Amino acid sequence: MRAVVITVSDRSASGGREDLAGPIAAASLAEAGFACETTIVPDGADSVEGAVRAALAEGARLVVTTGGTGIAPRDQTPEGTRRVIDREIPGIAEELRRIGAAVAPGGLLSRGVAGAAGDALVVNLAGSPGAVRDGMPLIRRLAPHILDQLEGSDHA
Repeated sequence: MRAVVITVSDRSASGGREDLAGPIAAASLAEAGFACETTIVPDGADSVEGAVRAALAEGARLVVTTGGTGIAPRDQTPEGTRRVIDREIPGIAEELRRIGAAVAPGGLLSRGVAGAAGDALVVNLAGSPGAVRDGMPLIRRLAPHILDQLEGSDHA
């Protein structure tokens, strides 16, 4: 199954900072058996929307974004993601915030969303390597069941 990790960062997109979070997500998905690709885009709702739509058009069943979920003016990953998803799955985003807040109170500042886009799952993670490392086990646990359900499989 195909997955795409999209790092959302002005500095990483311009080459000014190494992307440390995206490779963690990609390695975790590869361990779970996903064929995973990565890309880096600048902050902003338009760039996020375009990258998510491109990943879905190329057949990705799971899209994980990292970065752009905070409260800074350019943090617009949730806005771009909402333009693409058909239905939000709020429990995933709530649990990711709970996991993050258990490590550091700043985890509550993530505005990330998760949802279905056709038969694919799209999940926003915060941009720190720690947030990605802490959040990926939840995504790996839920993704197979969610993707089966999105294909119309019966509840197992």
